Amino acid sequence: MRKTILTAGPSITQKEIEYVTDAVKNGWNENWDSYLKKFEQAFAQFIGVKHALATSSCTGAMHLALLALGIKEGDEVIIPDLAWVATASVVKYVGASPVLVDVLEDTWCLDPESVRQAITPKTKAIMPVHLYGHPCEMDEINKIAKEYGLFVIEDAAQSIGSLYKEKRPGSLSDIGCFSFQGAKIMVTGEGGMLVTDNTELYEKAKFYNNHGRDPKGSFWIFEVGYKYKMSNIQAALGLAQLERINELVEKKRLIYRWYKQYLGDIDGLKMNVEKSNVFNNYWMSSIVLDKKKISISRDELMKNLKEKYQVDSRTFFYPVSEFKPFNKNRRQENPRSKYLALNGINLPSGHNLTEGEIRYICDGIRQILNQ
Repeated sequence: MRKTILTAGPSITQKEIEYVTDAVKNGWNENWDSYLKKFEQAFAQFIGVKHALATSSCTGAMHLALLALGIKEGDEVIIPDLAWVATASVVKYVGASPVLVDVLEDTWCLDPESVRQAITPKTKAIMPVHLYGHPCEMDEINKIAKEYGLFVIEDAAQSIGSLYKEKRPGSLSDIGCFSFQGAKIMVTGEGGMLVTDNTELYEKAKFYNNHGRDPKGSFWIFEVGYKYKMSNIQAALGLAQLERINELVEKKRLIYRWYKQYLGDIDGLKMNVEKSNVFNNYWMSSIVLDKKKISISRDELMKNLKEKYQVDSRTFFYPVSEFKPFNKNRRQENPRSKYLALNGINLPSGHNLTEGEIRYICDGIRQILNQ
């Protein structure tokens, strides 16, 4: 029986094994943070910012970002409806309200006009999500933020290695937050990173990430704090992955080009785009079914791929407003988010896929669509 082709999977080489082994053997006592320091410094340099703070997840990084910016109960934060739930959850962590708005049809990222329509006197921040690796329209979003005096926090979880007008996601706002969870382009098992050019915000985030403890080093506690810290061992893995980031991104882009070659001529299938002003890392190669031209449902296509061809796939994120804890946080109808969520598929995009496997997947999709 053919082995199932999975949706994601990292690339691990001898470099990662050697760094992690060294951290396990020697990364203790006076060397407890040696890889953490190296990883944070290298990551800040790669993104093009002054500061980077390694965390246990992107969720933790976003929570710290909101705390550092002073977002609190009674405030509103605008986010895209089509996103992983963590982006909305962290807003609730600080007692504020996520306001869920629509996305653009082509990039699947936050729609600036929907943002503008949702602003109220309670709005304090915008959290764009660079969905599946494509950067948001950051110039327009930052313009709106400046006009209304709002903070911008990038959920850059999926966009490591992408570019927006020659700048890295994470460097395009007050604070950027990344994920190194096991399905991402670069991995630390679980993990994240907060980045910023603002030293004051960095120090506040670091303070809250150390239980609200006296920064001078005593055990005195000034405020209720948190602990979203990354381990030195994870940082060793992250540093090795970061040193290979161009190779990792190029493989993702190659996988997308293979899909485009074998699926690009099918009328009724839309794929990821790359706008002229961006460089898309294509974290996930994805398709959206045009229901005017394709009669089979998204779920039926996925079921057939799994049962007949042993090909795993996954749906797009559901609209956050569909979930019970957030169904009162939508201020407007978000038809594009809903359509994409019902008709979008993330295809297998793991680093170790071969062209032959991609062609097999595409042949399967063609067979199913032609039934």
